[in-house]
Amino acid sequence: MILVADLNFNLPWQNPVLIFSSILFIILFAPILLNKLKIPQIIGLIIAGAVIGPYGINLLQRDSSVVLFGTVGLLYIMFLAGLEIDLADFKKNSKKSLIFGMYTFLIPMTLGTLAGLYVLEFSLNTSILLASMFASHTLIAYPIISKMGVTKNKAVNITVGGTMITDTLALLVLAVIVGMSKGEINSQFWIRLVISFSIFASLVWFVFPVLGRWFFTKFEDNISQYIFVLGMVFLAAFLAEAAGIEAIIGAFLAGLALNRLIPHTSALMNRIEFVGNALFIPFFLIGVGMLINFRVFFEGWETILVAIVMTAVATLSKFLAAWLSQRTFNFSSAQRDIIFGLSNAQAAATLAAVLVGYNIILGTDETGEPIRLLSESVLNGTILMILVTCTHASFVAQKGASVLALEENTEDEGTEETKTEKILIPINYPENIEELINLGTTIKAKKSKNSLLALNIVPSDSQDATKEKAARKLLEKASVIAAGSDNHLTELIRYDSDIVNGITNVVKENKATDLVMGLHKQHGISDSFLGKLTEGILKNCNITTFIYKNVQPINTISQYLIVIPENAEKEIGFAFWLLRIWNIGVNTGAKLVFYGTNDTLDYIRQVQKMQEISVSYVPFADWDDFLIISRDLKSNDALVVVLSRKNGKSFDPIMKKLPKYLNNYFQSNNYLLIYPMQEGFDHPENSDPLDSTSLNPTDQFISFKTTISRLFGKK
Repeated sequence: MILVADLNFNLPWQNPVLIFSSILFIILFAPILLNKLKIPQIIGLIIAGAVIGPYGINLLQRDSSVVLFGTVGLLYIMFLAGLEIDLADFKKNSKKSLIFGMYTFLIPMTLGTLAGLYVLEFSLNTSILLASMFASHTLIAYPIISKMGVTKNKAVNITVGGTMITDTLALLVLAVIVGMSKGEINSQFWIRLVISFSIFASLVWFVFPVLGRWFFTKFEDNISQYIFVLGMVFLAAFLAEAAGIEAIIGAFLAGLALNRLIPHTSALMNRIEFVGNALFIPFFLIGVGMLINFRVFFEGWETILVAIVMTAVATLSKFLAAWLSQRTFNFSSAQRDIIFGLSNAQAAATLAAVLVGYNIILGTDETGEPIRLLSESVLNGTILMILVTCTHASFVAQKGASVLALEENTEDEGTEETKTEKILIPINYPENIEELINLGTTIKAKKSKNSLLALNIVPSDSQDATKEKAARKLLEKASVIAAGSDNHLTELIRYDSDIVNGITNVVKENKATDLVMGLHKQHGISDSFLGKLTEGILKNCNITTFIYKNVQPINTISQYLIVIPENAEKEIGFAFWLLRIWNIGVNTGAKLVFYGTNDTLDYIRQVQKMQEISVSYVPFADWDDFLIISRDLKSNDALVVVLSRKNGKSFDPIMKKLPKYLNNYFQSNNYLLIYPMQEGFDHPENSDPLDSTSLNPTDQFISFKTTISRLFGKK
């Protein structure tokens, strides 16, 4: 039994339980208190670290545990940056990222070297190393951007891509200067660096996605998947260090490599963000604050001068890079603030560079004191520069993100589909609930959090009380799965002797816009095509209907092959199912390959102009050659077939053979059958029909663009 007298309350605290609980309370209360003063959460944690650290009240030491968790937090920031980036935009904007990367590298390198040589009167090597510290930056304000939901903005995308470029170049300068100081620069140094970096990048970029897809296919346990992802991040970070570069580059590249396997709307993504923002990233920020020693600035003018020059050059050079990027890419002032706020903060690579330079001893002076590549005044000046730039960057990033978030929210308020969408998912079998809910969260708008409805029909003439209990268990499981991706699901139990009537009435009563149904894994499609139940629902419900069979998890799908019948663009529901498919591409990052007639593909190209994702087009008109699609379908691809009810404008008799094709040739792939809204029913309230009988082709095309613009919230 431990007595109170046995506990040690001397400063700094040594009890691990007391240390950990203290940090948790700081993570909890510091942002709450400082937010009242309009101070960003990030700065609140850094200031808290300075207060409780060894140079403050000495409540806690910056020991190995703080360093460990801080390292995890730093890598987490870089990993999230790579994970949340839109790869289609990243690829599209790669040249812009390269331009910004060179701006934000060359300008600080030039100004920093000149300031070191002529203002601080350092040697050339010291001045170049000092400049490399200005060139690198840490995405310390990224959590602010992420929290405000503007990570997909083009300015954020370009800045994140440029960060990888400038940090890599800055760390390369560090390696070269250190090698020169030690006399190790020769041809073998360059050969070793190039080979090791190539091996590292190839392993992460090509092998990690293969391992990830295999693991997610074989193991569906949520905890196992999270641990696997975390392990891959740190493996990539270690491989980067083994290749002679900083671990943060490895973490960022791991995020890019696993990007397509972790959809932004998935439960796994929600867990990754939650744990990082709740624990690891705050630990890193507190650890940065513990490095701040205010006392050194009262011991002499040299440290103050160095700190002022370093802070001024770092801030000015990053602002010039952001300003030039704004002019070059025609960005708004809010986007410039985003770029400046993300790139101004100095922390990770800067700390690595200054500590390496401080530990390199070039010799001794007349008194026997060591002559360091970077002096103690530079070390202390760096700490102040980190505090000032992190504080300033957070305020600027928050200001820019607030403006962009307001603009995007204004657009979303005009998006009728986001406000009215209701996706109904009838569930009967426990084994396919998760994949049906995952499909529902994937086809919906990302910002719509209350659009899912799960339904279970209980026979009204049954006397078995266990059926209602079983139905509630299924619905509860569906709610838990939806909650894992931060979505609220409405549970519905319907008592009806006829399942078709039950589902039809629920659709009408709740004004559902979409219906998602599953095929039982042990059954497949019957000879009567979809069976009497599904066909009865299709006859009575004129809403966009998805019939889904899954073989592997939705996040492991590489691309979707969407086969569209002729005249599909003439159906009243064309724009609505197309929006859902587009959401799949946006939310998962998977490539969409559309097969259809040239007329149909021209309509889809208009959508790509409004919201660009990874899309390709294949002319395809003859459904008698449907099996040709199987040649293009790879093991990790999914097939999407747009069908038609009988007598619809896009109906083709060959569709009757589809059950045979699917059962014989596509059993090893996920497939999704889509029945759009069609004429012959009362138009749903939210539809904007394209009546081809009353519109000529030009007017119909204009009407389609108007509908799509409204659905996507674009002007």
